[in-house]
Amino acid sequence: MMKAYDELLDFLTSAPTPEQIVTFSPSRHTRLRLNELLRRKRAGLLSAEEFAELDEFNRVEQMMRRLISRARQKLAHPAQQA
Repeated sequence: MMKAYDELLDFLTSAPTPEQIVTFSPSRHTRLRLNELLRRKRAGLLSAEEFAELDEFNRVEQMMRRLISRARQKLAHPAQQA
């Protein structure tokens, strides 16, 4: 099973353009897994392993938000790129 972090690493090692970063979306499998974890959390049924997995999703999401923000800045101000 591919974890969210692995999926992100695969994406980043493909040398995406700023446009690809802005439009990145996790795989259907990853989105379904996240929804299942969130459902289990709301029901109070998360195991310790699932809690750690959900925490990983949150860290990946935070990193992607920062990457997307940076990519948008580069697209908005291409002359300022080093």
